[in-house]
Amino acid sequence: MSTLIKNGHVIDPATGTDGLRDIRIEGDVIAEIARELPEDGDEVIDAKGCYVMPGFIDLHVHLRDPGLEYKETVETGSRSAARGGFTTILAMPNTKPVVDNGDVVRYVHNKARTIGITNVLQVGAITRGQHGEELADIDDMVDAGIPAISEDGRTVMNARLYREAMALAVKYDIPLLAHCEDKNLAGNGVMNQDERAEELGLSGISNAVEDVITARDILLAKEMGARLHLCHCSTKDSVAMVAAARAAGLPVSAEVCPHHFTLTSEDIPEDDGNYKMNPPLRSEEDRQALIAGLKDGTIEVIATDHAPHSREEKCGSMKKALFGIVGLETAASLTYTELVEPGILTMMEMAEKMSLNPARVIGLDRGSLAEGSKADLVVFDPQAEYVIDAGEFASKGRNTPFHGRKVKGRVEATIFEGRLVYQRKTDAERTRQ
Repeated sequence: MSTLIKNGHVIDPATGTDGLRDIRIEGDVIAEIARELPEDGDEVIDAKGCYVMPGFIDLHVHLRDPGLEYKETVETGSRSAARGGFTTILAMPNTKPVVDNGDVVRYVHNKARTIGITNVLQVGAITRGQHGEELADIDDMVDAGIPAISEDGRTVMNARLYREAMALAVKYDIPLLAHCEDKNLAGNGVMNQDERAEELGLSGISNAVEDVITARDILLAKEMGARLHLCHCSTKDSVAMVAAARAAGLPVSAEVCPHHFTLTSEDIPEDDGNYKMNPPLRSEEDRQALIAGLKDGTIEVIATDHAPHSREEKCGSMKKALFGIVGLETAASLTYTELVEPGILTMMEMAEKMSLNPARVIGLDRGSLAEGSKADLVVFDPQAEYVIDAGEFASKGRNTPFHGRKVKGRVEATIFEGRLVYQRKTDAERTRQ
């Protein structure tokens, strides 16, 4: 099987390519890149007017499978990823059962390979059952192929146990993906602690809830020599601490989600569960700090924290709704609209933060369009304007505060391992035959 992508503006931060190129794919690898290639092949895609970039890589996705398939499955999550231009996603371990042993890891990996729409890498839990009392079977999960460990959705409050997990992460040379939340400080908070929370009569979550654990995790990582990746940073002091850690030469990286660099607590119109996320939408000062961190390279990664829930779990008051919003199908458009179009990031920097840098965090040999690389690509139209419609999502989740928002820039096609798995014009999504 051969595919030719013609007339696209190729953006590849790994090679520095930035200009009009044709790309020939043979099987599952990129065979040739040149300014003009003969128009032959089993499939020809005209990418005129579009950017062609390495497929996006999301370090932070909740697939809810196994056990919570009414929210999402490996298949619906994979289709959602393909529509958003993602060719690799990391699945968090807070499922039922929790991913705390190799058997559950193998279940997810085997299911994803059978579906064949995107590369799904299952992250292993740090503690058994995510109860924070004893370590999970990390050795077995490493044998099963986990790319990282994380207690995402919770924090390991026992620092001694957490340090033991870091020692194993160092042993196996895998990163630890940190959910920074002091559960005792968080209490029953449902949104940012500020005047808007008081106006809505809702309990607040202070910045210290995140900052205290961010500081702890960086200090422990320094002591143990562990590779630490901070998930969904939302505060100005988190950005400052990451900057200080990187200046000190520590192997610390961090991610920001589109909802945190796009919205603030002041954008919450009413007590609406679709605006409830963890960490919460913060202040404008925090949002600007996140954007500055992305611009100056302190924050290396844009991730989604895609967290689907049923309608019943998100409708009504934030007092009862579950935390989380979906993000796989809106991330690229929001990033382009909020960061690239205003000139904050270049397209090259967008590709770095959504493709190359995430691959580097987990040591994955993807995120590049170099000849001989795995043929994972996204075709992105920067001129397309549309209104986000949650009813059209491939994800089972419809829980988003961005429904009805006008954005610019849209994924036109996604190629995974040489196969066209999504094309917007025909809404074609194809699984492995």
